[in-house]
Amino acid sequence: MNQIYLDYSATTPLAPEVFEAMRPYFTEHFGNASSIHGFGREAKVAVDAAREKLAAALGALPQEIAFTSGGTEAANLAIFGVARTFTEPRHLVTSRVEHPCVLNSCKELEKSGWQVTYVEPDGTGMISVDAVRAAIRPETALISIMFANNEVGTINPIVEMAQLAAERKILFHTDAVQAFGKLPIDVRQIPVSLLSLSGHKIYGPKGMGALFVRRGVKLQPLLFGGHQERDRRAGTENVAGIVGLGRAAELMMAAQKAEAERLRALSERFWQQVQKILPQATLNGNPESRLPAVLNLSFPGFESTALVMSLDLQGIAVSNGSACSSGSVEVSHVLRAMKISRERAVSALRFSFGKYTTEAEVETTLQALEKILQRQARPNFAG
Repeated sequence: MNQIYLDYSATTPLAPEVFEAMRPYFTEHFGNASSIHGFGREAKVAVDAAREKLAAALGALPQEIAFTSGGTEAANLAIFGVARTFTEPRHLVTSRVEHPCVLNSCKELEKSGWQVTYVEPDGTGMISVDAVRAAIRPETALISIMFANNEVGTINPIVEMAQLAAERKILFHTDAVQAFGKLPIDVRQIPVSLLSLSGHKIYGPKGMGALFVRRGVKLQPLLFGGHQERDRRAGTENVAGIVGLGRAAELMMAAQKAEAERLRALSERFWQQVQKILPQATLNGNPESRLPAVLNLSFPGFESTALVMSLDLQGIAVSNGSACSSGSVEVSHVLRAMKISRERAVSALRFSFGKYTTEAEVETTLQALEKILQRQARPNFAG
């Protein structure tokens, strides 16, 4: 059976060029980058080169890049790293639609006395600058708002939020895991203090991420040991992973504009055709300010888990934002925060396209989806 992968927001396949760049660092170039002999120096040169590539992709300085084990660790380092620089609990602003790595970090801080304001999104999943402004208090120490939402693809006005934070002398972190490589991000133009990203969303390796830490921003580390990453992240460097992340960033930046245009055209055509198949289908997320390759669609009258499984049986991989627990469907926290009806929320599927998605795969998916909807339809199906 042919396999069609339309879940690129969950993870991307490792690009062959990235694997080839990493391969030597699993075998002949195995040195510890902290060692001063030739083997170690060879590894350190590779780490430094990858750091420069990643910095260039962000418009950052190489010394502002701290490598981590992924986006979750990077976000944790940003949030806890800032919090631990204060001797007394302060106040933090975030949103209801953040990734769990941010939400659960904030909940953990609340246990130690921090106050957290969870800003509500609008009906498209967007967080407004005014809502963030209204949440700020005199004791606010950090604002953490995602660049683009992982479930519905909505892009937030991060430039304006970061400017607001800078004016108030508040540190600002953005989870850019979904946005990096897909949207132009230049930290010379966007005054964020901290920005987290992940390798496996840009055709790089899993278990590899980074945190941009603007020069002058103080952090306390999460891990204690050696002096790696300028004392921000102790532990022997994952040289192969770092090389892979650097190469993946380099490739994504080279193709960013053209690929965004191609993927937007694919996703828009897909949505237009879905509306013909099922006129009552709805788009979840902002219709204009949205990642080019993400479509979160509801199919009222249907159940998302059944649709995911039916498509999977046809060799097509998509995702839903709900989790099945004890026989009941739990609505995605993002869709719930957007105040979407339960019927619409439990029928939501996320289709996310990528660099290996073809027009033929999109057409095959549409045909399969139409047949599945007809087969599972209630009597009022208008296909």
